[in-house]
Amino acid sequence: MRPAKRKYFLMTATSFPSTTHARARQLPRDLALVTVAIDALMVLANLAIQLWPDTPEGAQMRGTYALPGVWIPMVFSLGMAWVLAAALAWSHGRQALETRGVDSVSRLVRPRLRYAAAYLMMLMLNFYALSPLLYELQLLFMPGGRLQDLAGAGSMRVVMAVFVLLQSVAQLVVLVLGVWAAAWFALRGARASAAEVDSGATAEEIGGASPRRAVALVGAAMFASLQMWSGVAMSRWTSMGRGVDGPELLLAWMVPPLVVFALAFWGGWLGATAGLARTRPFRAVGASALAFVLVQVSCIIIAIAGLYIASRVAGSFYSPAGLIGFVLALLLVYAVHVVALTRAATRWLYRRYL
Repeated sequence: MRPAKRKYFLMTATSFPSTTHARARQLPRDLALVTVAIDALMVLANLAIQLWPDTPEGAQMRGTYALPGVWIPMVFSLGMAWVLAAALAWSHGRQALETRGVDSVSRLVRPRLRYAAAYLMMLMLNFYALSPLLYELQLLFMPGGRLQDLAGAGSMRVVMAVFVLLQSVAQLVVLVLGVWAAAWFALRGARASAAEVDSGATAEEIGGASPRRAVALVGAAMFASLQMWSGVAMSRWTSMGRGVDGPELLLAWMVPPLVVFALAFWGGWLGATAGLARTRPFRAVGASALAFVLVQVSCIIIAIAGLYIASRVAGSFYSPAGLIGFVLALLLVYAVHVVALTRAATRWLYRRYL
């Protein structure tokens, strides 16, 4: 009986590291799922607090949220934030695996639970401290606010537009910092050995998506989220989307992010090539952010130049056919720029590893 017991003990001892290593390889996916789950629970809790009471205020809020012009932009705005946060959380987990090694990450003590607790704290600070503060500041510039006289009636629209843009930027920065702080708290602890720091972990050791596909997915998620974020920021202080309701409004909010994601994925796929040994996810994040800024700036310059030239040359520019042709030309220019600039930015930031 003793040899059998000894054989069973050896099998158990050797299977334990493989189990912990398998869980460590799933850490990027788990951090992304935990991020989305906590975000969804916080939103549902806040909606329940607002809509559940059987009071006139609760009935008014339920009627407001039932309007397509309210719930459709809100759903896609939340989806943008969740995709962005999940992509960043996945990047932190993948970066830890590639730089510190699977064995070092497997020695971390409850990283998922620690990440969830830290991220929940950051969300609560955002919901119950930053958001009310920004709302109070916004009230100062609205009609009847204390700072209305300082800004003047004529410049109130410009001031409100600038404030809403800064508010959106602040919320984006808080989201990024919240994921970073939670990941730092969850992933600190076990240190990699000198050999692990030098060699890290390759894609074969980590498993999951190939580096090329992972780079394209992370870059596309970041680019589409940033483009959606800019659209949400613009919709808060412009008349864009007003007068559109029902299925048309749903398609207007659903189709563009999917198209942008596909274009950015194509550009990232072309830029990454098949020779990558590691994902290096934050280079994909940087390439996506760089490509986003370049696309916006170049398209704005081209649109202004196109409007000036068309108004000077084409006499029928302001006809319906002329305006439709101009918009279609801008969409084509935008699509080409997304693919080309995402490819160029990815290729430039990964040039040492291709």
